[in-house]
Amino acid sequence: MALNLSQKQEVVAELADVAAKAHSLVAAEYAGTTVEQMTAMRKKARESGVYLKVVKNTLAARAVEGTEYECVKDKLVGPLLYAFSTEEPGAAGRLIKEFAKGNEKLQPKVVSVGGELYPAGHVDVLAALPTRDQALAMLARVLIEPAAMFARAVKAVADKQGGGEAPAEAVAEAPAEA
Repeated sequence: MALNLSQKQEVVAELADVAAKAHSLVAAEYAGTTVEQMTAMRKKARESGVYLKVVKNTLAARAVEGTEYECVKDKLVGPLLYAFSTEEPGAAGRLIKEFAKGNEKLQPKVVSVGGELYPAGHVDVLAALPTRDQALAMLARVLIEPAAMFARAVKAVADKQGGGEAPAEAVAEAPAEA
C-alpha cells in the first residue's frame, strides 16, 4: 500500500524522533522472513525497548538527517528492517542476533553507535554489551572491592597478631607505665 505525502511525513517525523533519542541502530535485511517470525520479533522488540520498523530506505535516510545516524544514509540499500535501541545500546544488537540464529534470511547490514558506522559483523559486539542492570552490578563490584580488600587486610593483620587481642602473658609481663 502506497503512502500519500502526509503519511510519509508522519513516518519520517516519527522515525526522526526515535533516531534522535536512540542509543544504537541496527539495519538488517529481512527478505524471506515469515509473518510469524516478524510478529515474534516485534513482540520481543517491544519487551526489550527496541523500536522496530520496516520503512522505505528513502524515508529512513530523510529521518536520520541531522541525527548521529546520518552516517548510515549511503548504506541503506535493499529491503531493510530498522531496529533502534531506545533504552540501552545493546538491545537492538541482541534482538537481531537472537532472531538471525533461527532465520538465515535475517542478515544485519548496518550497525551504528555514537555517530559511527560499523560493519555488519559488529552486531555481535553490540549484542555483547551489558544491560543496564549488569553494568550497574559491575560498577557496584568495582566500587566495593577497595573496601573489601581493606577489610581483608585488616583481618589478616589481626589474625597474624593472634586474633586482635594481646595474649594474657604479654599483658601480665608488660611494664607499667608511669
